[in-house]
Amino acid sequence: MKIETIAVHAGAEVDSSTGAVAPPIHLSTTYEHGPASEEIHGYSYIREKNPTQSRLEEALAQLDGGEAAAVFSSGMAAGVAILQTLPPGSNVIFPDDIYVTFRRLYRDFLPNWGIHSTVVDQQNLAGLKAAIRPNTRLVWVDTPSNPLMKISDIKAISEIAHASNVPVLVDNTFATPIIQRPIGLGADIVLYSTTKYFGGHSDVQGGALVLGKRSDLVKKLLSVRQVLGSVSSPFNSWLVLRGLRTLPCRMERHSSNANAIATALKKASNVEAVFYPGLLTHEGHDIAKRQMKYFGGMLSFQVRGGYDQAVRVASRVKLFLNATSLGGTESLIEHRASNEGEYSTAQPNLLRLSVGLEHPDDIIEDLLQALR
Repeated sequence: MKIETIAVHAGAEVDSSTGAVAPPIHLSTTYEHGPASEEIHGYSYIREKNPTQSRLEEALAQLDGGEAAAVFSSGMAAGVAILQTLPPGSNVIFPDDIYVTFRRLYRDFLPNWGIHSTVVDQQNLAGLKAAIRPNTRLVWVDTPSNPLMKISDIKAISEIAHASNVPVLVDNTFATPIIQRPIGLGADIVLYSTTKYFGGHSDVQGGALVLGKRSDLVKKLLSVRQVLGSVSSPFNSWLVLRGLRTLPCRMERHSSNANAIATALKKASNVEAVFYPGLLTHEGHDIAKRQMKYFGGMLSFQVRGGYDQAVRVASRVKLFLNATSLGGTESLIEHRASNEGEYSTAQPNLLRLSVGLEHPDDIIEDLLQALR
């Protein structure tokens, strides 16, 4: 079955009690159980699981070709949960370009949990192989990366890691399963901030982990979620589930718009560099072409003239909104170093774009007038 069809029908069973086509939202926080706490209806308490969340997990597993999924209150909660299943003394290999809050996580929090981190440029496969230690328990991949849009070879990295019996996690937030399916390329775990493209309208927060195989790890993740309370609310689960239905057509439009913008920016005299894997000049283009259906709706570029000129461009846009996050219908622009603060590794002249669903001519003209 094609993924466009899966997106429409996954987790969309007709409600058995009413015949409703749209899935119901079960807002109850507690469910009837037996006198010895037997689960009569399959549910007991909202922090453990709820029917709306179960529908979403079923749908996400189908979309990624996995056997199980667990949803969380945010993408960070999902990422933290997988790390909290690791024993003290573990080593995790992270990419050198990664979402800034995960950088803060491995610098400030993992040492307190007795977990060690190694940071490598994962485009250098020999360097990655050399970084694997006897205590390495996870290789964390972010591709396309945030914010430099680096492309990592998921298949090659998975082969290297699996040779040492190390599982691979891929943060697939930028691509979504519509564009890139890491499990089919050899990865074991896929991470999402469902706040972004899955929700698609800048009005819901959530996160998810999809596992290629159903294993004891699922039980560990659900235990972390239940005890630490990082559960997704029923309404948020319902909003993300609704967003899945239009995800394929939205990702196609996001991608075509971003490709048009990247091409236009490449020709602009005030632009120093453009980072978008759809460009033939991008160093990861060939790998991206192999493992991605489209090239996504995210890109970044460097403005000639440094920090001051970059902030000037961000202040002159009219259609683009100066805001963080990504994946909504509206186009966003952000001076990444300012937003990321002390943990940032972004260049001072770098602007990151989340390209929306507007007509490409209008958003291209907006950027070009801001660059003049």
